[in-house]
Amino acid sequence: MIESAISIFSNPETWYHYWDGLVTTVQLVFLSLLVGGLLAVPLAIMRTSKNRFINWPVWFFTYIFRGTPLLIQLYMIYYGVTLIEGFQDSIWWVIFEGAFYPALIAFALNTAAYTTEIFRGAIEATPRGEIEAAKAYGMSWAKRMRRIILPSAFRRAIPAYSNEVIFMLHASSIASLVTLIDLLGAARDIYARYYAPFEAFISIGLVYLCITFGILAIFKQIEKRMLGHLQPR
Repeated sequence: MIESAISIFSNPETWYHYWDGLVTTVQLVFLSLLVGGLLAVPLAIMRTSKNRFINWPVWFFTYIFRGTPLLIQLYMIYYGVTLIEGFQDSIWWVIFEGAFYPALIAFALNTAAYTTEIFRGAIEATPRGEIEAAKAYGMSWAKRMRRIILPSAFRRAIPAYSNEVIFMLHASSIASLVTLIDLLGAARDIYARYYAPFEAFISIGLVYLCITFGILAIFKQIEKRMLGHLQPR
């Protein structure tokens, strides 16, 4: 096994292939979290509304995307659009003919659903005293939301959101099932080329582990900075 590993990793093409897979994985996860986060903030605000015509559509969206496997959502978006009559002749086909953008859409919608519920819980956990104090100051609903409720909710949501980021990193490995060469896709190529499953998959497992520890360290610093006023002195 050691000799096999040496022969695999002594080849520069192996490192180039892993690097390309790593770049694809980081791009996919980062863009998915960015788009999902931007969608989740207004959706979370709508989710807390007492108006059922505003609340229920968001609840239905989160129920569907949290209640079905991410792999099925990916397949429905990647393969489902090909079943739409005339879609391949439209200008939108340029986006969907590759694997990256369908995967990005599936991951962004999935993480938006989970992040919406995380932010909703954080918003609803805002102490009533803070809201009443803002009302006493004469703040409008929009100003209360922007200056009091959302900043306070974001701080409370940090621990739960860090878990969602790690989940998306690990879940991104299924992108290789739609021909996207991410980290897992690169490992599969190395395995097929050298017939060395342990070397190929253990190596990317270590890469995922290192990235996960990096994410945890970043969120630990963010949590320490934003929740420092709650620490005992």
